[in-house]
Amino acid sequence: MERKQVFTGSPWESTVGYCRAIRIGDRIEVAGTTAMKDGKVFGKGSPYEQTRFILQMIEKALGELGAGLDNVVRTRMFVTDISKWEEFGKAHGEFFKEIQPVATMVEVKALIDPDLLIEIEVEAAAP
Repeated sequence: MERKQVFTGSPWESTVGYCRAIRIGDRIEVAGTTAMKDGKVFGKGSPYEQTRFILQMIEKALGELGAGLDNVVRTRMFVTDISKWEEFGKAHGEFFKEIQPVATMVEVKALIDPDLLIEIEVEAAAP
């Protein structure tokens, strides 16, 4: 099967050895994605803005692999403060209200940068 990958130019991709998203056959996996832009945290302090930014990045990666948000079957959200679930959920709902993939939100102790509030990964079935 053909293997197609999406890279974003993040310095961590080559250091850690991963890509943003990969498609093999009709299966697409998107790596844990955070609100980093040009080495800085986007939407610092805002769960809502960070979630929107991440989902926009994920949507772009899916597009590069010939898919869209409507092909997403699962989202996983790793958050640093579960008490802010409504803000994370509001942004998630704006992208997935009609699609309604299965979703998981769990609280984690920390992410790679203390200003990051959420990391999201997705699975999709390509057309």
